[in-house]
Amino acid sequence: MAVTARTEPEPDTAPTPGGVRARRVAVALGGNALLRRGEAMTSDNQRANVAVACAQLAEIAAGVDLIVSHGNGPQIGLLALEGAAYTPVPPYPLDVLGAETQGMVGYLIELELRNRLGPARPVATVLTITEVDPSDPAFGAPDKPIGPQYSDAEAAGLERERGWSFARDGGRLRRVVPSPEPRRVLEADQIGALLATGCVVVCAGGGGVPTTRGADGALTGVEAVVDKDRAGALLARDLDVDLLVLATDTAGAYLDFGTADQRLISRAHPDELLARCSAQFAAGSMLPKVTAACDFARATGREAVIGALADIEALVGGSAGTRISLGAIGVSTAAAGTSHGTRTNEEG
Repeated sequence: MAVTARTEPEPDTAPTPGGVRARRVAVALGGNALLRRGEAMTSDNQRANVAVACAQLAEIAAGVDLIVSHGNGPQIGLLALEGAAYTPVPPYPLDVLGAETQGMVGYLIELELRNRLGPARPVATVLTITEVDPSDPAFGAPDKPIGPQYSDAEAAGLERERGWSFARDGGRLRRVVPSPEPRRVLEADQIGALLATGCVVVCAGGGGVPTTRGADGALTGVEAVVDKDRAGALLARDLDVDLLVLATDTAGAYLDFGTADQRLISRAHPDELLARCSAQFAAGSMLPKVTAACDFARATGREAVIGALADIEALVGGSAGTRISLGAIGVSTAAAGTSHGTRTNEEG
């Protein structure tokens, strides 16, 4: 039996010179929105998947200020492979490849959204730069998967030839790169100005181009890929977003995922979820989503939800996904009697 969650009031909207602004929703699209696991990384496959994703986004676009961010792991990995295969020039660094993938994927999303929303609703893609800390420990512990999957033998050869690091992704291996924590999205003010005009904004693609700031204030790109969920949550905080949606290919975050005992987490308090359940989530996939959702809920007092893109209307409407908020008590699962910790499933 599903848990009956307490109904929480809608967050207050901030007044603007033209009256009360629309509800503001940020949606971070997971990699499945662009490329299904095991699919060839062709332009046609990506266009087809983006079309499906944008059909879902169009269902919630009316009456809300909409921000769309997206991953770029498969795309940036493919560009890195292509660059490494062309030996007359050195491979392009990851920050440049990140900018290229923002343009490519942003174009595909913007085109589909324009086709579905019509000429009355403007859409803009913003090339986004994200500042990170040059001393972030992530630079010494790469864990962000990019590119395709490899067999053990293929990965061992690439590690010898190119010095790449690999980590297991299911039964195969993927290249992993540093993923420092985002500190600032440089275009936040410009994105906010576009939202104020009613524009749907596609931004923070792949977490934004990672840069560090020197003692003289100059920005320099770095060899990393910022997690798009963490960057999306940071931008959502800066832009006073009412609801953060982290869209993926599962119904939400699970306890004991992939086992006969898996239970969907229906509601959770951010502190309880991180303190008690962090070890349940994979470092390269669900853990960044859970952490981003918890950071947003804690910082804003508003709700974040993790769930399937196909359920986007229910996620925004409050009836699906893993919902994380300060109003939740403990960690509740969708099946009766499976609360994690000392609380029961009833949230009072």
